[in-house]
Amino acid sequence: MKKIIILGAGQVGGTLAEHLANEQNDIIVVDNNPEKLRALQDKFDIGIVMGDASHPSTLARAGADDADLLVAVTNSDEINMMACQVAHTLFNTPTKISRVRSPSYLKHQDKLFSNQGIPVDVIIGPEQLVTDNIRQLINNPGALQVLDFAEGLVQLVAVKAVHGGLIVGHEIQDLRQHMPKTDARVAAIFRQNRPIIPIGSTVIEAGDEVFFLAAKKDIRTVMMELRRIDKPYKRVMIAGGGNIGATLAQSIENQFQVKLIELSYKRCKTLSERLKHTIVLHGSATEPQLLASENIESTDVFCALTNNDESNIMTSMLAKRMGVKKVITLITNPAYADLVGDEIDISISPQEITIGSLLTHVRRGDISNVHSLRRGAAEAIELIAHGDAYSSKVVGRRLDEVSLPDGVTIGAIVRGDKVVIAHSHVVVEADDHVIIFLVDRHKISAVEKLFAVGFGFFS
Repeated sequence: MKKIIILGAGQVGGTLAEHLANEQNDIIVVDNNPEKLRALQDKFDIGIVMGDASHPSTLARAGADDADLLVAVTNSDEINMMACQVAHTLFNTPTKISRVRSPSYLKHQDKLFSNQGIPVDVIIGPEQLVTDNIRQLINNPGALQVLDFAEGLVQLVAVKAVHGGLIVGHEIQDLRQHMPKTDARVAAIFRQNRPIIPIGSTVIEAGDEVFFLAAKKDIRTVMMELRRIDKPYKRVMIAGGGNIGATLAQSIENQFQVKLIELSYKRCKTLSERLKHTIVLHGSATEPQLLASENIESTDVFCALTNNDESNIMTSMLAKRMGVKKVITLITNPAYADLVGDEIDISISPQEITIGSLLTHVRRGDISNVHSLRRGAAEAIELIAHGDAYSSKVVGRRLDEVSLPDGVTIGAIVRGDKVVIAHSHVVVEADDHVIIFLVDRHKISAVEKLFAVGFGFFS
C-alpha cells in the first residue's frame, strides 16, 4: 500500500483520489476548501487535511514525513512548485509530481526542475497533453480518439463504425481476410454505451464505437475497414486563443490552413506576432456573421477551446449548423459531457487526459503509459513484463495461457522496435511492453498482481 498526498481537491485532484482510493492506497487530500474536502470524504475512504498546500505545518499534518508520493495539482503553479520544494527539503518525500500550466515555466523545464533547482520528479503540463491529443485527432480524420503507446510505435484508435464500412455487418475474424498484409486487434467495442469484449465471431454493427490497436503505419488501413475514410483535413478554425488554442495553432500551422478567433484585442496582437502562418481574427465565435464571413461551411474542423464550457458548446453547435464538417469541443465539466448530443463530434476532457498521465507515475508495477478512456470508466495501459517462467504468471506463457481478469484484453506487445499484435499463440517474453485494455478500470489491481514478480508461480 502506498501513502499518497494529493494537494488540491479540484476536478483533477478529486478524480485522482477516486481512482487511487479504489486501488487500496492510503490517500490524504489537502485543500483550503472544507466543502470540497468533506464531499470527497463522504464518497471515498480517504483522509483529508484543511490548510494551505505549500505550508510546512499543513504538509506535516498530512503525514509528509512518511509519504511515498506527493502530487501537487492545485490551481497555482507556484503553490505546486513550492509544495514540492518544502516536501523535499523538510520531509525528504521520495517522489514529487507537480502540475505546471504556464508556458513560461515549461519553456525552461529542463533547467528549472531538478534536485539542484526546483525538486520536481515529474512535471504534468495539461495544456500540452490536451494539445497533443487534439493534434492527433486532426491528423487522423474520422477518429474519436488516438492514443500513443511505445513511443508512438503502436496506437489505440477509437472510431464509430458506419454503414458502408467494409467490415461492418461481418465478424471480426473476417478482418484478416480483408487485410492480409495488415495486423490489428479489436480491443473492445462499446454498443449503446455498453462494453463488449470481442471474440472472433463478434459482428461489428453500424454505430459501434470500436477500439482497435495496430502499428502506427497501419492505422489508416484499418480505419478504412470500419468506415468510409474521411478525406485529409486542410482547413482548421480555432475558437479561443488561450494556452491550448495558441499552442495548437502553432503546432499545426505548417500543415494546415489555420484561423484563430480571439475576443481580446490585446491577446490578438500578441498571437499575431507569435504565430507565423495562422490568420488571427478579433471577435467572438458566437457571431454567425463572423463565422459566415470566414467561410465556416468550407472549414474541415472547428475546435472550441476557450476556458468556458458553455461558450465552447454553443459555438460548436452553431458552427456545426452552419456547415463545418467536424467539431472538437473542450469540456471540463463532466456533467456537460454527458448532455451533449450528436452535434458535437468529439468532446475533449482535460481532466481525463491529465489523470492518465498522472496514473502512469503513480501506479504499482513498471508502467510506461496509462490512458483514461470514456470519462474514466475504461483504461488502456502499457505494462513492462519482468521475471521468467518461474517468477512470473505472464512471462514464458502463451497469451491463451494467461489468466486475464474478466473485461481485460491484451491488444499488442512491443518487443524492442517490433510490434506484435496479440494472438493466442504469442508467447510473452521478459521486457516486453504489453498493451492492455480494461473496460472496467476497477480491475487494475488484479492486472498489477498478475504482472507482479514473485516465486512459486511455475506450474
